[in-house]
Amino acid sequence: QVQLVESGGGLVQPGGSLRLSCTASGFTLDYYAIGWFRQAPGKEREGVSCISVSSGSTYYADSVKGRFTISRDHAKNTAYLQMNSLKPEDTAVYYCATDIDAGADPKLIEYEYDFWGQGTQVTVSS
Repeated sequence: QVQLVESGGGLVQPGGSLRLSCTASGFTLDYYAIGWFRQAPGKEREGVSCISVSSGSTYYADSVKGRFTISRDHAKNTAYLQMNSLKPEDTAVYYCATDIDAGADPKLIEYEYDFWGQGTQVTVSS
């Protein structure tokens, strides 16, 4: 079965950290750029971060720059989003997605991503 599965979400206090994982099954992530997106209640889905196939290029939304780090492990067929210094406004469902055409210069343009996971909830609250 071909799927992307996000994990690692949960409830964390402000200032805390979480690491999200995005694992592919049934296919290899080796040829895909990976993007992380999030959707808060009542808001549009927004791009958070993305990483190229080689990990040579990464991009972050201004709202998470300096706090979040994207990475990938080809051997584990998994991408990660390390989230530090979490704020209540980071509360959202987080999704990972793949883009086969991004090459070395991925962007956080939602319609360019063609395969999505089901999402994992992140709640930042005291």
